[in-house]
Amino acid sequence: MSRKIQIGVIVIIVGFIAFFAFGLRAQGQTQPASGPAPDFSLTTFDGTTIQLAALRGKVVVVNFWASWCVPCREEAAFLEKTWRANKERGVVFIGVDWSDPEPDARKYLKEFDITYPNGIDLGTKIGQAYRIKGVPETFFVGKDGALRGNVLGPITPASEFMTQAEFLKKLETLITE
Repeated sequence: MSRKIQIGVIVIIVGFIAFFAFGLRAQGQTQPASGPAPDFSLTTFDGTTIQLAALRGKVVVVNFWASWCVPCREEAAFLEKTWRANKERGVVFIGVDWSDPEPDARKYLKEFDITYPNGIDLGTKIGQAYRIKGVPETFFVGKDGALRGNVLGPITPASEFMTQAEFLKKLETLITE
């Protein structure tokens, strides 16, 4: 087996272990299903600081991801396409990179040409506030700053978690409220 393949296999195994270990640790915690979205401040990869509370009046989609996460890769292009199609309609996407070295995260963003704001969840504080169970996990925040739902798992055309069509319908509902 070549060295690159061995390294790739190791990275995938470590990623799965981290995913399941985090999920087990978070098990038993109740995710916020409604009420005010936990506020956070995120420094993006371009150095800008985003404060969730400052985005009142806009629909916000908060997506937790990691470069080593295969399901995150499956939804990345769709999320970017949806962001580009809706950003002029008062929608803000925020990518929260969970448990990733910065160079790997930057490579992921470049690979998928992701332009919506993204930053690293230093110390996993944002993930803890949202009580995420793993990645990918996506939260919807209404214009009033309240949580309007979440999806644990990838958003794909035939996803068992939330299909792309269901995601677009949910987003449209929040935009027109």
